[in-house]
Amino acid sequence: MSTENQIEDIAPLTNLHRGLDRKGPGDSDFSCNILSNLSTLPLKPRIADLGCGSGASALLLAQHYQSTVVAVDASLVFINELKARAKQLSLEHLIIPIQGDMAKLDWSVGSVDLLWSEGAAYNLGFEQALKIWRPLLSDSGIAVISEMSWFADNVAEPAIAFWRNAYPMMGTEAENIDRANRSSFSILSTHRLPIQAWWVNYYEPLRERMQQIKITPSTQSVIREIEEEMRLFEKFSDFYGYTFYVLQAA
Repeated sequence: MSTENQIEDIAPLTNLHRGLDRKGPGDSDFSCNILSNLSTLPLKPRIADLGCGSGASALLLAQHYQSTVVAVDASLVFINELKARAKQLSLEHLIIPIQGDMAKLDWSVGSVDLLWSEGAAYNLGFEQALKIWRPLLSDSGIAVISEMSWFADNVAEPAIAFWRNAYPMMGTEAENIDRANRSSFSILSTHRLPIQAWWVNYYEPLRERMQQIKITPSTQSVIREIEEEMRLFEKFSDFYGYTFYVLQAA
């Protein structure tokens, strides 16, 4: 699971993800496919990427729409990476990077047309995040939010035990749809992130990074947990993963 969005940076986690293109599972082609079907947005939408990490999605959104993206993350390390990446891509004029708490945004009501968030809502709890972010959206504004979700009811006990500890509020897709409806959203579509996006774009680069960094007792603890997460995903990825919920303000 993505770890870049904690309100207070935990040094071993931040160091472990430093320099990685993605701080959690994701895929640019997959995201572009979702964007290609968002036909109701303005030509130059007002965009926010909450829990942006080092900007994989923020930069993609800026390129896709050629519109400004306000990118928020709690980690100054990752915000600085975003600034550097934006400059390398000559997109710095379209990126507004903010180190801050995505639960305490003092933005005007209705100031966002497209709210994007990958692997970050779990820090607040999916439903709580939706309720906090809903007022930010314009009339008929769209939110695209990825959330760890169970794909089945008959999940093996090792996976249940791990995620009960790691993310007790993790729900099924049906439960998350209900949570979105209760938060004044309608559901436009849902999309499961392909398994390949976990391995190629996140786990494999992260595994290489784990082999490069200096091992301390606190780092070792984090690495053990991530290795267990990888082992479980290899066995049980048919039963859970990230679902992207495409929601419209209702």
